Amino acid sequence: MSGDHHRHCDAQHRYRAFTYLELILVIAILGIVAGIAVPRFGNFVAHRHIDAAATRIATDLAFAQREAKFSSTTQTVSFNVGTDSYTLVGMEDPDHAGREYAVPLTEEPYNATIISADFGGDVEVVFDGYGVPDSGGTLVVTVGNYRKTLTLDAQTGRVTVSDLSVEITEPPELPPELPE
Repeated sequence: MSGDHHRHCDAQHRYRAFTYLELILVIAILGIVAGIAVPRFGNFVAHRHIDAAATRIATDLAFAQREAKFSSTTQTVSFNVGTDSYTLVGMEDPDHAGREYAVPLTEEPYNATIISADFGGDVEVVFDGYGVPDSGGTLVVTVGNYRKTLTLDAQTGRVTVSDLSVEITEPPELPPELPE
């Protein structure tokens, strides 16, 4: 029996629990990893949201242009900078029967803000019965530090989206002073 007892004690020593030092080291390592991962994940999410918002706006402008051509009537897209939304005036929302087609960009999955909208001095684009816009212009949207500029060509109505750009959040470093 003493041999069994001796083996049992050895097994207990081999499978002992973490010491406080080991536990503190594991927590510190997890804290460092989380400190690195959380901002990167936030940037990843913001990048996805700005891409989704820009794609949705460009797609809806193209949709309004097609509808104007197919119906041979005008189609207006109106941007509201104050509410960060836009409306395809007179069109029914495909997801909500009886409601006007409006897109609130501040909601999921976009969480975007309209910084500016300028289409020939106003915030509306009117496509004529041939699908030609009344003016070209730009729309600037942001999510976090990411910004996209959508440009509507006045001749074709084609929308181009700028490449992703990150706003500068820190002042640029000044060059060293030159000796006199």
